[in-house]
Amino acid sequence: MNTTHKNISLTRRQLLHKILLTVPVLCFSPASLLAKQVPVRRLSFSHTHTCEQLSIVYARDGKYLPEALSSINHCLRDFRSNEKHAIDPALLDVLYDLQRAAGNEDGVFEVVSGFRSPDTNKMLRSKSHGVAKRSLHMEGKAIDLRLSGTSTKKLRDLAIGLRRGGTGYYAKSDFVHLDTGRIRQW
Repeated sequence: MNTTHKNISLTRRQLLHKILLTVPVLCFSPASLLAKQVPVRRLSFSHTHTCEQLSIVYARDGKYLPEALSSINHCLRDFRSNEKHAIDPALLDVLYDLQRAAGNEDGVFEVVSGFRSPDTNKMLRSKSHGVAKRSLHMEGKAIDLRLSGTSTKKLRDLAIGLRRGGTGYYAKSDFVHLDTGRIRQW
């Protein structure tokens, strides 16, 4: 029996060429297409001042749900004036991603402050120098909160790691400020 063995050795260039030819096939396989689909996005809130609770799917199939956003705007309204403002959906996405980063998908965001009217912001500013004159709370782009089951220190660290806006840590008051402004921390 005569068997012939071919020496199957590839140069690095040949190996790289074969890999590059294979990668596009992997990128467009059905499994990878399923992995790229946007999941249903759900958030749960408990407002510390109004005691209101909300658990809601705010996005499905990559699209924000207008009725859900309206419910969130109501829950995160200025509880002092009862004034509502649109909450930035990008802020909701940050919260969603923070939950996953914390491994706490069932956690509830305990809201200290969502939207603030200009009058409320002015009043709070007169009592504390820590309140920004042009606070992003007045634009629906900031929130102060905790996440049940996750320390505020860990929440802060995860938010800083996301690099998706401003992160403030208020250890004494035990909450984290998050916003969709420029990346900064305090």
